[in-house]
Amino acid sequence: MILDCQNICKAFGTNVILDNISFHLEEKEKMAIVGINGAGKTTLLKIIMGEESADSGQVIISRDRTIGYLSQYQENNYNTTVRGVMMDALKPILELQDKMRELENVMSGQSGEDLEKSLELYNRYTHEFEYKNGYSCESEANGVLKGLGFSKEDYDRHTDSLSGGQRTRLALGRLLMVKPDIIILDEPTNHLDMESISWLEGFLSSYQGSVIIVSHDRYFLDKIVTKVVELDNGHSQVYNGNYTYFARKRAEIRENMMKAYINQQQEIKHQEEVITKLKQFNREKSIKRAESREKMLSRIERLDKPTEVASEMRITLEPNILSGEDVLTIEGLSKSFGDNTLFSGIDMDIKRGEHVALIGGNGTGKTTILKMINKLIPKDSGAIILGSRVKIGYYDQEHQVLTMSNTIFDEISDAYPDLNNTRIRNVLAAFLFTGEDVFKKIQDLSGGERGRVSLAKLMLSSANFIILDEPTNHLDITSKEILENAIRNYTGTVLYVSHDRYFINQTATRIIELRNKELTSYIGNYDYYESHRTYTSDNASPFTPISGHTETAAAPVVSQAKLTWQESKAEAARKRKKENDLKKLEDAIEKLENQIAEIDEQFLLPENATNVGLLNDLTKDRTATQSQLDDLYEQWETLSEE
Repeated sequence: MILDCQNICKAFGTNVILDNISFHLEEKEKMAIVGINGAGKTTLLKIIMGEESADSGQVIISRDRTIGYLSQYQENNYNTTVRGVMMDALKPILELQDKMRELENVMSGQSGEDLEKSLELYNRYTHEFEYKNGYSCESEANGVLKGLGFSKEDYDRHTDSLSGGQRTRLALGRLLMVKPDIIILDEPTNHLDMESISWLEGFLSSYQGSVIIVSHDRYFLDKIVTKVVELDNGHSQVYNGNYTYFARKRAEIRENMMKAYINQQQEIKHQEEVITKLKQFNREKSIKRAESREKMLSRIERLDKPTEVASEMRITLEPNILSGEDVLTIEGLSKSFGDNTLFSGIDMDIKRGEHVALIGGNGTGKTTILKMINKLIPKDSGAIILGSRVKIGYYDQEHQVLTMSNTIFDEISDAYPDLNNTRIRNVLAAFLFTGEDVFKKIQDLSGGERGRVSLAKLMLSSANFIILDEPTNHLDITSKEILENAIRNYTGTVLYVSHDRYFINQTATRIIELRNKELTSYIGNYDYYESHRTYTSDNASPFTPISGHTETAAAPVVSQAKLTWQESKAEAARKRKKENDLKKLEDAIEKLENQIAEIDEQFLLPENATNVGLLNDLTKDRTATQSQLDDLYEQWETLSEE
């Protein structure tokens, strides 16, 4: 055990943030701390770091262990360049290297016993230098900078010229090079693009020290952590697994807790009714029995109602009108801003019922495509064709669809006058607007709050083609899960831009990547995309650009191998057939397993114990059935591995 938090308590006035929080961190363990906004995650990290004191409890860190902390916001504490910050992290190694050089010069003029002593010291220096990766530390530092999105041109930039996001990335790079025994990261992915996040995942997964992460990026947590500590209403619960395991287990635990709570409440209500009835009889014996029941009831340890997302807050989306099969067709679309050509001659089509994620690096033109579809900015050339009976609902990052003078409540009620107050409040509560918050004016809200209002408004629309631009920005995990559930069950068509890979993984049936001014289609979710994407022209891949052109020599091959809609449809059909075949096999397996169970029951019946003929027949039947079952198991394994 490298770190132990024991009964940590912290309150601000009468507001108890942390109440007897306990957990421990093992050597090389990767752990996440999760909870809704305001649950006390950052406060807990500051207590561990000694930046804030706990009201009670203690944090124990193993002797001689180093700890490094990346907060969400970074001040510019360095009067140097980007490269200078990284070299500062390597200062102990570089100083050791200087000692080695000095000792080499000294040894050149030594002999005898003095030389032997110097050689012994030199060997210790060399061993430590090698252990700290001294021979390749500078190239490693360059690799870290590249992985975090810095180009070679950035290396000589002064830190004063960096944006807040760049300073955070640089601070992260420095921390990774220092290599403390425990790394603590507070929202480390906030200023990283997908490629940098993917690089950081690989770095942290193979990191030889321990890691504690606070992050809303659930896909990131899934890739790295093996333990999750949840903070909920001041209390903590430890789950040994990744984020997906935690989410599933938490749901099971809360469901069981809710059942226990409801059962206890029903029993209490029943006992209270019986007590009331006994007292109404007004007889000595019945009154004594009532008093006895009251004593028993007073000794019951009352269960607290577990926190949950109320069922009425589970937003449902359903289009009123069914669109045609062809929802969106884009042909030869081009767009430039001055000398910057985002893309030229790209094609794309979306069919009814598809949930399509449009992904790509920052500045590639994803949001521009969405705005052109919604006629917010003009196209340079090409055609954007909407299918028959298509009604668009659009969520814009810039929230242009809100009336600034309205209150939050009025914004929803004006758009949907048929909704009652309870329904409006429940929807707003799902997006973190409760109590008097609903009467705030739109003009007084932050950008993130306006985004949540726009999203709540869209969720109630009757659109059959929903277009979303970064819908999960500024949402906590609970709100993201509500949105995911709504989109996953939506029978209409969805096109969205998002950097939230967990959200994409949960909701997308197809991914279109905009890269190098071309679109490439992948039929599947983000996991599928991750396992099949390719970026290098010399790697053979079944996935090739579906639109645009390329300036490389491989352009003719690419154009001949475009992933057409017919090919996409055929691939989807193959996938459906495989799923159907697997379902049939599973049903057949279940039937045979039930038959074997019935035969085994026959074996155990006392009246059959002496019936030799019947037992022989049962044995034959069981052997034959088991043989069929083994064959089906093999078929299922073969089909599953295809």
